[in-house]
Amino acid sequence: MSSGRIALTAQMTANLLSLQGTAKLLGTTQERLATGKKVNSAIDDPVAYFDSEAHYQLASDYETFQNGMSEAVQTAEAATTAIESVKSLLQQMKSIATSAKSGTTTEMIDYIAQFNTLIEQANTVVDDAEYKGINLLKSADELEVVFDVNDNSLTISGFSAAMTGLGVVTVDSAGWSTAGDSIVSAGAINSTIAQIDAAIDTLRTKTKILATNLAVVTERQTFTDEMIAVLNTGGDNLTLADTNEEGANMLMLQTRQSLGIQSLSIASQSAQAVLSLFR
Repeated sequence: MSSGRIALTAQMTANLLSLQGTAKLLGTTQERLATGKKVNSAIDDPVAYFDSEAHYQLASDYETFQNGMSEAVQTAEAATTAIESVKSLLQQMKSIATSAKSGTTTEMIDYIAQFNTLIEQANTVVDDAEYKGINLLKSADELEVVFDVNDNSLTISGFSAAMTGLGVVTVDSAGWSTAGDSIVSAGAINSTIAQIDAAIDTLRTKTKILATNLAVVTERQTFTDEMIAVLNTGGDNLTLADTNEEGANMLMLQTRQSLGIQSLSIASQSAQAVLSLFR
């Protein structure tokens, strides 16, 4: 019983196999040109594929840490900006206190009111220094910055920048007067000025600490950027195709395919010549 199989000549079979192989290579080359990669799956090259995936995954992890570092920089900068504003307000308070020493008792009442208003504003600035729920100008807050997959980190501790925390207190109506009378007390005012100077010195010290921590985080950001680039380049080197080479392969394969089709046509003509004998 016939199987229905069509028998081809050896030459035609060879040409068909060659065309099938060329078509497969064309498909592979087209995929590489379309994706830009010579390794698109584990089937293409298991070692290169999984090594590149490991590089890309680690680079992705570093990008996550980089986001955390970026947020930490913003948190520290929010605190630094607030400190500069508080220092400016403290300088204004010092100016008011200095002016009060040469003022009348009536003027002193206005000076005290202005002084206490500036204290309120300084405390408001401290409260507003919060970034994403963390305020480094409050002693209860701290910020942990994680740098890598090994959990290397830096903890930035907050401190109290409120006026009471810095030792600067509000002045009552008789605060700058000699006890029991209405004479302006230079000693009381000098004590307030000393509090302000101490507060400014404290803020300068804390600013230096914040700046140091900020420099560490910024340096780690730069390092992380470079590591991400290295890892991505390593992964690309294992998987990316040479488009110039693949373009040349495409032209060569198209030529081979065209020649194969012509060869198949010539082989079929031989079979047709046998058919002409029966006409």
